[in-house]
Amino acid sequence: MKRKRLKIITVVLAILVLVSLITYLSWGTYKISPIDSIKTLLGQGTKLQNAAILNLRLPRMLVGISVAIALSTAGALLQTITKNELADSGIIGINAGAAVAAVIFISFKTVNYYTALGTLSVYVLPFIAIIGAGVSAFVIYFLSSRTGVKPKRLLLIGLGLNAGLNAFITFFTFRSGVGDYNRVLTWTSGSLWGAGWSYAKIIIPLVVLMFVIVLLNHKKLDVLNLSDEHGTALGLNLNKERKRFLLYAVVLAGGATAFAGNIGFIGLICPHIARKLVGPYHKNFLKVSAVISIVIVLLADAISRNLFSPIEIPVGITISILGVPYFIYLMMKEK
Repeated sequence: MKRKRLKIITVVLAILVLVSLITYLSWGTYKISPIDSIKTLLGQGTKLQNAAILNLRLPRMLVGISVAIALSTAGALLQTITKNELADSGIIGINAGAAVAAVIFISFKTVNYYTALGTLSVYVLPFIAIIGAGVSAFVIYFLSSRTGVKPKRLLLIGLGLNAGLNAFITFFTFRSGVGDYNRVLTWTSGSLWGAGWSYAKIIIPLVVLMFVIVLLNHKKLDVLNLSDEHGTALGLNLNKERKRFLLYAVVLAGGATAFAGNIGFIGLICPHIARKLVGPYHKNFLKVSAVISIVIVLLADAISRNLFSPIEIPVGITISILGVPYFIYLMMKEK
């Protein structure tokens, strides 16, 4: 990878991120000019601008950025573990497992749930979602690794489990007559609706911590990209490392799903594009993948919020419009 090309890609991505951030904060039912948006962030906005940006758009944007990084990193880890560029937490059922756990939890929580736990109540849902994602990942890994992990078998098992879990969510929602139906739709379609500072304070530290841990292990991920023979020869315990990175992917995907629902294709599209731009070495491509995911999620959510205002389309639907054709393209390329 030539340094000159990397610098050009970095500059282009930085510009795209800046445009995405300004567009996200400025575009809405109450339109604010880019200059006024910057002034508001610097503490020079009017009361209405402060309410729109600091109380509503900024925390939602930060949650969206965290969700984007979490899903793209989880997808990159799964693709490395399976040596399959079609692997993604949203496609193989990990997100759906988190969504099932979240929906069941929402449906059965008691009336006194929030008052009993107080400020701790907001921490419970991410924990439940991560457990659901972990159970789903364990089932997929167990069924696909009985005679060694085979990428195509893992993908097919994951696709089947994903379809079954999504069908269960739909059945359970209608069968139990969930009162908070709009909130359940968050987990089935993927949405940043209602994301506030309480969400941001939880997901930002979680994603930052996990992303740093993954980056610090970039050399081990590079070795996992090699053949099993080369990895073993270099002294890496392949099964141990695969399980460890699978755990990281589960925590990232489960945490993201807890706050934004079942958003698919981010973990598929972004790592693949990043790999094409900067090569397979994880030190560079994980960062580039995260930046690309931020641009996609922010622009998709801005479109979802405003294009058909006052109706808000779930951001997962907008991303799927781009993701499905790209998935078909990758499937056609697969030998």
